[in-house]
Amino acid sequence: MAVAPHAGACVALCLLAASAGSAAAAEGADDRPVTAELGGRIHWDFAEFDNDRRGAPNPDDTEVRRLWLDVSGKFYGWGYKIEGDFAGLQDEFKGDSVEAKDVYVTRDFKAGKLTVGQFKQYFTLDDRISSNYGVFMERSMFASSVAPLYRLGAAWITARDDYTVGGSVYSLESIDVWQVKGRAFGARGTWAPRHDTGDALHLGLSLAREYYDHPGRDGANGLRIAPRPAGHLSDNSRATLVNFNRGLDTDVDKYSLEFALARGPVYLQSELSGADFDDGSQRGEIRSAYATVGWFITGENMPYDTKSGRFGRVKPSRPNGAWVVAARYDTIRGKQHLNGAADFSDVSMEQTSVGVNWHLRANLRFMLDWIESRNRDRLAGVTLDRTRAVTGRFQYDF
Repeated sequence: MAVAPHAGACVALCLLAASAGSAAAAEGADDRPVTAELGGRIHWDFAEFDNDRRGAPNPDDTEVRRLWLDVSGKFYGWGYKIEGDFAGLQDEFKGDSVEAKDVYVTRDFKAGKLTVGQFKQYFTLDDRISSNYGVFMERSMFASSVAPLYRLGAAWITARDDYTVGGSVYSLESIDVWQVKGRAFGARGTWAPRHDTGDALHLGLSLAREYYDHPGRDGANGLRIAPRPAGHLSDNSRATLVNFNRGLDTDVDKYSLEFALARGPVYLQSELSGADFDDGSQRGEIRSAYATVGWFITGENMPYDTKSGRFGRVKPSRPNGAWVVAARYDTIRGKQHLNGAADFSDVSMEQTSVGVNWHLRANLRFMLDWIESRNRDRLAGVTLDRTRAVTGRFQYDF
């Protein structure tokens, strides 16, 4: 992809959206029964790879990773949000290249909030943190490949000063991916005994139970978990951890234990996660863990949002912006076997990342990540792939 056209498009969209957002804010329509506000984000990424000779090499590339526009507001006591990702138009300019994200209505009650529609499920801290706020360009391999993401359903969340409890029932279909059939329910609870500015401690537990209808048969997609270990553009470095595509109904249990600490300019985040698959004739399991440590060189801190049990927007305290450096180790392993038999698949993936973030403004950021990944076939005792990558991002949201 050409760099100059994408950069020009990014700047034009940002200026247009910023003007529209200012105009909407100037109207002061918050006291009306019906309101609307424009929002969005643009993430423009690049990646350069150092591939080894095992497997197909990943080509250096650029992409508009996210080009989201949304309208949100209230409608006679109900809240609503309609959000789409237009990044697919860069490859093929047609209607089905636009992907629906949040499309829901909400209602606030004294005991909590009800959400109905399509929304991101309450599962894992890393996935709940907005892509605008995470210290790395990519979420953990477990969050990016196993978490339920955007699904159609209904959810309830109760939030107090030091805890949140949320749950949902949802379909395994989404507005755009209707071929996946099934139903599920999930829950997430968080506790933050300390949640002051510059001093936050987070503990959490996420659970989900999913029932897939005949994956791999009658038009239903197969159930395959294959993370990208060296960034979103590293498709050729993917390895299959489990694959259920024989057309048998498959049950999946997912969990994640969450821990995070923000103390002054230091930030820690870690999760232990897993998923168990069973189609009646074979079973699979995924086990994963990651640990992240970050440091605000310029002295800011990672803000904690008690209403959602996650970390939020960094606000620079200096005119020249905030600088963050971070490191992460991320590992995931998948096994699969027929009932009563030994494993026929045992594959692990690991990733070490070092990142630098420059928050020029609260809504304007530049990111640079260095990644080294390795895939191993544990049964054969061989390395399947080893890839290094340098990835970067220009990011603006409004």
